[in-house]
Amino acid sequence: MDKNLLGMYDLKIERLKKALERNNMTCEVFNTEEELHDYFKTIFKDQKVVAVGGSMSLDEMHVLDLVRASDVKFLDRYAKGLTKEEINAIHHKAFNADIYLTSTNAMTTDGCLYNIDGNGNRMAAMIYGPKDVYVVAGVNKIFESEEEAIDHIKNVSAPANAIRLHRQTGCAVAGKCVNCMSDQRICASYVKLARQGNKDRIHVIIMRQELGY
Repeated sequence: MDKNLLGMYDLKIERLKKALERNNMTCEVFNTEEELHDYFKTIFKDQKVVAVGGSMSLDEMHVLDLVRASDVKFLDRYAKGLTKEEINAIHHKAFNADIYLTSTNAMTTDGCLYNIDGNGNRMAAMIYGPKDVYVVAGVNKIFESEEEAIDHIKNVSAPANAIRLHRQTGCAVAGKCVNCMSDQRICASYVKLARQGNKDRIHVIIMRQELGY
């Protein structure tokens, strides 16, 4: 990334970090995949139960590979040969996990996380259940306002994921939200995570690079 563009993002990161901490969420900032993995190696141990929500950012940072190589009990929703019923059972078991890994669709500099889901298992686990939630996100997810965050989710995150998942939705055709009524739409639920009552349960990790959608 261009150093001047990154410098602009750093100003946003500084404000976002302070706001997240005011909202009872912790915040770490890393430059590289190696730094991220070193951080997680101190956490992925002692046979802790680890679950994961769908995330391109985690894939790009090869976090799941690290989980599989660690001394943990991984509730692996991506294991080969799983039936729909078995995957659904893993989603339910995730609520009792020690660690839940995911990303976020958008963040605002007032310290809020914005997400959209079709099934809702990811957002439900972020809100309640797992002991600790780790959210890995790139600087391209940082926005100044709620309106910008929602616009990004509706017109970038959802269409890109619908295309990736081969969904028959209006946004997968138009490249933007058309408020379709498709049974395959992935934007059934919108959730804003603001100030948290359970202090330091949610850990936001900002990577100084662009990740995911």
